[in-house]
Amino acid sequence: MDEAELIRIFKALGNPNRFKLFTEIWKKGGASYDNHVCFLHEVLERLNVGAPTVSHHLKALVDAGLIVTAKDGKYVTCQVSPKALEGLRIFFARS
Repeated sequence: MDEAELIRIFKALGNPNRFKLFTEIWKKGGASYDNHVCFLHEVLERLNVGAPTVSHHLKALVDAGLIVTAKDGKYVTCQVSPKALEGLRIFFARS
């Protein structure tokens, strides 16, 4: 993971709403390496924030490479990107 990617990740997580959204997705099982996913509507219920706000912040997390989304019927699934987690793990291991 290069410096520009790390900066995008840290900038995205520097926003309190994005950090909370990222954390909720992680807690719902979206951070495991065996492709566990969570449904976005489950996260919305826990955040007490409107869907447009969550959509805006989710897009920023996706653009930063932190979250991966997919359509599953009428639902959207989310998971923390294993690639991003591995890149962060390597970065912090070297620090």
